[in-house]
Amino acid sequence: MQIAVASGKGGTGKTTVSVNLFHFIKKFLNKNVQLTDCDVEEPNDIFFLKNPDLQKKQEIFQLVPEINNNCTFCKKCEDWCEFSAITIVSRIKFAEVNEDLCHSCGACTLACNFNAITEKEISVGEVSYYKLKDGRRFTEGRLKVGSPMQTFLIRQLKKLSSLNDSITILDAPPGTSCPVVETISGSDFVILVTEPTPFGLYDLKLTVKLLNETKIPYGVIVNKAGLGSDEVYSYLEQNKIALLGEIPFSKHYAGLYASGKILHESTMENERIYREIINKISSLSGL
Repeated sequence: MQIAVASGKGGTGKTTVSVNLFHFIKKFLNKNVQLTDCDVEEPNDIFFLKNPDLQKKQEIFQLVPEINNNCTFCKKCEDWCEFSAITIVSRIKFAEVNEDLCHSCGACTLACNFNAITEKEISVGEVSYYKLKDGRRFTEGRLKVGSPMQTFLIRQLKKLSSLNDSITILDAPPGTSCPVVETISGSDFVILVTEPTPFGLYDLKLTVKLLNETKIPYGVIVNKAGLGSDEVYSYLEQNKIALLGEIPFSKHYAGLYASGKILHESTMENERIYREIINKISSLSGL
């Protein structure tokens, strides 16, 4: 089973929820669970885990086309490219591939009738595999600085970290763009984390619209409860969206987060909150 944790904006507590679920699902349900950090531009789940043991790192490569001297500058490859990654100027016999725009779909290679296109590997990032002392697994993707291939790396990360016998928690990037869509794709349930502020509600509405289009079941956790207004609750009630739980705003908890100790010094109140959240997720998703 795959459970994705997403939010329409950064800073709502998505990573906090992901890491706590990773911890408490194992504690309360005694099930095999793994965590995959899909926020490949800024992976930080690892900062909150207790002494994870690095098992291996794997560099991830993308295949991009190279145009050789067999090119007749017919522009068929350019016409077939959906991402405008190929530029052909027949008049001056110019051919160029923009690697940053290429999505490795292979259409250009298929289109070419003159064997003028070969493929080369370029690195887009790496996947790191960790193991905790209790046997749980944690995997993270880390995008190469300057690479625009977040979605490609997330797709490979999900394939490489897939375990059929585990509950997999996918910590998604913030927002509603392609990397988020790739992360939640194929998930059995999505947890949306929001905050009771105008910005939180605005971005929650965007994420709800996305989830309604994908038809993936979901529920909402309100983090920093008590900090803002009640508008988010009215929105959830009016749209019949399940409220999975509330996590009250706490300066002490924010301090623990800042020092990476949210699991090291977990309180009974925090455990109660997450037990209730997990029970509600179980009733909605069959966890």
